[in-house]
Formats: sequence, C-alpha cells, structure tokens
Amino acid sequence: METEAAKMIGAGLAAIGVLGGGVGVGLVFAAYMNAAARNPALKNELRTYAFLGFALSEATSLFALVIALIILYAA
Repeated sequence: METEAAKMIGAGLAAIGVLGGGVGVGLVFAAYMNAAARNPALKNELRTYAFLGFALSEATSLFALVIALIILYAA
C-alpha cells in the first residue's frame, strides 16, 4: 500500500507543472494584447509569435501531465 501512496504523491507533484502552462498562456496573450494595443499595424505579425508562445507553454504543461500519468500507470 505504501507504493500506491508514493505513486499518488509523485503524480500530484508532477502535475504541478500543469499550472505553469495556464499561467504561461495567460501571460503570452496578455503581452500580445498589450503589444497590439500599442502598435495595431503589427497585429498580424505579432499574432504568429503569440501562437508560437501559446504552443510552447502549452507543450510544457502537456509534458508534465504525461509524466504524471507515467508515474501513475507505468511505474
């Protein structure tokens, strides 16, 4: 029973990284809105970088989720 508890604790600690993805996405789009408001002419060019930042920050949270699931089910 102790190994099951350790698995749950480890998966919970690994899942903390998912919070970083949410914060990262919020910061990326907040910066995009701020930059687009300051210079509307660059709005379309900045959108590309905003989506790139979204994808990278979301990927880190998906990696954390995958690690948590590996700890739960494969270990």
